[in-house]
Amino acid sequence: MPGPSIPGPSTNAMTNLILADIALRAGGALLRRGVERGLLGNRTGAAKAKKIIRGRTMGETLIGTALARVATRSVPGAIMVGGGLLAKTLYDRRHGKSAKAEGEAAVDAKAKKGEKE
Repeated sequence: MPGPSIPGPSTNAMTNLILADIALRAGGALLRRGVERGLLGNRTGAAKAKKIIRGRTMGETLIGTALARVATRSVPGAIMVGGGLLAKTLYDRRHGKSAKAEGEAAVDAKAKKGEKE
């Protein structure tokens, strides 16, 4: 027994499904950008964070997307990706000053690349 219907923008159900998919993907992309800027902006400032995000290569974007998919599709994938992130974080903390210097140099390079675009 169907519940009360909520009319979509179109009378065609497939059109409504496509519109919903586009809206969800666009919303997800906006949310992702906001989170990225927020995390980077805490340390670098909002303007520099925007340049860093713009300066990413297609390969870096694809790797990030692939890792997110692996992590969200299965428990072993989440463990693998989460374990790798934990190991990298612990490594960076252990090698404090040198890791911080390397990270800042990489961030500056990305910001300069983002300025050019």
